[in-house]
Amino acid sequence: MKNRDIKTVILGASTNPGRYSYFAAQMFSERNLDFVPIGLKKGELFGKEILDIRQKPHVEDVHTVTLYIGTANQVEYYDYILSLKPKRIIFNPGTENPDLMELAKKNNIDVWPACNLVLLSTGQY
Repeated sequence: MKNRDIKTVILGASTNPGRYSYFAAQMFSERNLDFVPIGLKKGELFGKEILDIRQKPHVEDVHTVTLYIGTANQVEYYDYILSLKPKRIIFNPGTENPDLMELAKKNNIDVWPACNLVLLSTGQY
């Protein structure tokens, strides 16, 4: 599988250029990598509409979920995240969550406590 074939859900996407999720979307866009932004506020990121996380939108063929929601706000989305059936979840700094990590492992999902921006910048994505 080539990187370009990997679909990534950015959970906690934001149109605020000061947010790391914004930088991640920008990097995905610049590298022509497929991403689906999902967040609380409506808007558009690099030509893609931000889907409302409260609606728990169905997304097909998800390879990676990259988290930009703090641990305390993740609990209500555990089932949703698992329902996306990702092959891996990237826990960006500040999103590390032992409970969700354990749930992911029990569902045969790879757990990466890492910074998505670093992974993209260094070609490790």
